[in-house]
Amino acid sequence: MKAKRLLALLGAILLFAMYACTLIFALMDHSATQGLLKASIACTIILPVLLYAYTLVYRVTRDTSGSKDDAEDDTSA
Repeated sequence: MKAKRLLALLGAILLFAMYACTLIFALMDHSATQGLLKASIACTIILPVLLYAYTLVYRVTRDTSGSKDDAEDDTSA
């Protein structure tokens, strides 16, 4: 249980850091800033979506073994 809590905390810190970087890059006036801002915005959107998809796939694949046994019991009755 502690591992889940630690990973959630690390994820929250990572998201906060990405939001802070996005804000800093938006306020900076440098030639490379526009590319950094685009990359930061992309990571801010893509990383949480990928993490959500990963956890969704994990839940579905983990629960499949239990659901398969239930489905076999229903068809045999």
